[in-house]
Amino acid sequence: MEQSLPEKIRLLEILKKEGFDVPEFIYLTAEDFRNENFGRLETFFKEACQSFKVIVRSAHPLESFFKSGTFDSLEINADTAGIKYARKRIVQLAETAKKLQILRQQKFNNAPEVDPEDMGVIVMPFIEGTKVMAKKMGKRWEFGYTNDYAHKIKCESYITETPHDLKLVDLSEDIQARLGFPCEIEYIISRMRDIHVVQAKDISRVELLDINVSRRTVKLDGIRRVRKRRNYRERIVYVMDHRAFYLNIINACEDLVHGWGDSNCTIDDVLQVISDYESELEAFALKHERFGVLGLSIKIPDDLFQIANHYLDDTPELQKRLTSALYQNQYKIDYFLSEADTIIAKDRIRLNLCTHDAYGIDTVRNPVWFVYWRFEKQDQTVGELRRLGFKTGDMIGIDIDMEEKPTIYRL
Repeated sequence: MEQSLPEKIRLLEILKKEGFDVPEFIYLTAEDFRNENFGRLETFFKEACQSFKVIVRSAHPLESFFKSGTFDSLEINADTAGIKYARKRIVQLAETAKKLQILRQQKFNNAPEVDPEDMGVIVMPFIEGTKVMAKKMGKRWEFGYTNDYAHKIKCESYITETPHDLKLVDLSEDIQARLGFPCEIEYIISRMRDIHVVQAKDISRVELLDINVSRRTVKLDGIRRVRKRRNYRERIVYVMDHRAFYLNIINACEDLVHGWGDSNCTIDDVLQVISDYESELEAFALKHERFGVLGLSIKIPDDLFQIANHYLDDTPELQKRLTSALYQNQYKIDYFLSEADTIIAKDRIRLNLCTHDAYGIDTVRNPVWFVYWRFEKQDQTVGELRRLGFKTGDMIGIDIDMEEKPTIYRL
């Protein structure tokens, strides 16, 4: 029976039995949700959950075959309705926002076919504090911090080999020794400085390599990254230009309204412009395991969005279909960008990194890089990139000098 449990549950049960500070938790299977079997959950709320809030973590039986963070966790009210909603939301995200990520892992990492409806969940009391991810790199432990104390003011994620409490080193050694394999351990450090173990993952199959090359062509202004010991990478890039994309949509709308062009344009032709673009993004992401995005125009220009969003106002039914497609398209763009580990764009773009995105084990070889040029140099830099002929499918090199100034060039 133990082997049928998701890895997340099995390892936490081992650690709890061994006396490590694992918060009380309950595991609910997909069958429990199908049969409305929530008696144990109600007991858990009464006996182990003093707060009005809990954290609901995904616990799919095949989750260990996927990267950390593939499936979601939610903070929710501590009642049965909240848990049902959280599980439904986790399943929905697996079928939508995380669908591309799952498909890519199945193609590039041999991850198995997975049915999101088989999703179980683990429920823990919500602990407000600092998230810490620990793993051993060579002979030394590293600790990635995310401060969740404040909602309005948050510190940047960072990595250190010297944790705030040196007990974390000994504790991590003890956990890894007990489990018997290299593991990634997630802690929550409470406001009272208590160290709670909330997750462990086997990372013995993850391979680590070094890259060391140096060349220069186009100088940019800076880079934001968590890991700084590697200063070069090569990536296939997708050149993203949403100004040009929206001009194509508007041109199609003009053909529809004014009857311009060689053939009669319909609303389906306008929507096809959008669906073709989404298919292009998905095909690119499924073709390249590691890729970058060169953003000539990543943020959809507000003026062009408003024009497209109101061009067909005289025909409300058609405009409704177009507006729905435009908003859905924004989600598809976000899903694509979340799969890139390298973004090259102006400094006004911001990446929201969760714990796993910032310093999970899968970021050791390929940490997220945001390479940027200053906003005031937008026209100059984009003009230079166009002049040099950067295009989708190019392999580029990124070299970072001693002053943290990146240079990009076509290989």
